[in-house]
Amino acid sequence: MARRPFGIAFLPLAAALLGLAAPAVSADHETARFGLCSGPGRVTCVVDGDTFWYRGDKIRIADINAPEVSHPGCAREATVGARATGRLVALLNRGPFSLEPYRRDRDRYGRLLRTVTRDGASVAEALVREGLAEVWKGRRGDWCA
Repeated sequence: MARRPFGIAFLPLAAALLGLAAPAVSADHETARFGLCSGPGRVTCVVDGDTFWYRGDKIRIADINAPEVSHPGCAREATVGARATGRLVALLNRGPFSLEPYRRDRDRYGRLLRTVTRDGASVAEALVREGLAEVWKGRRGDWCA
């Protein structure tokens, strides 16, 4: 059995006796450095505001719909889509996150369906609050209306 150094073993007890809060321990364990996807070799990168590659798996954020960037229907969709894509890169790079299962494992395109959370809160909610995505309604919304 491995032995811990004396000081490390008693840090939580010492903190409690001194009335100090124990450091928060996050359950989030996924982490990577994301950039924008380009070219055919996609491993860990962001496609658009609701789709990214992580460790070779293509993941669709299940609880939102973001504007299309590859085939936008209008200039507004292209602009908001580019902003959503950049924001998702920033959100994923902010720190550890979790990928939570959704009702179905995959969508009709074979992408994994997951919600992305950090400290128990949906990362996608930030995109919705900022007007860069909408809550998923079972179909794509119209960003050009």
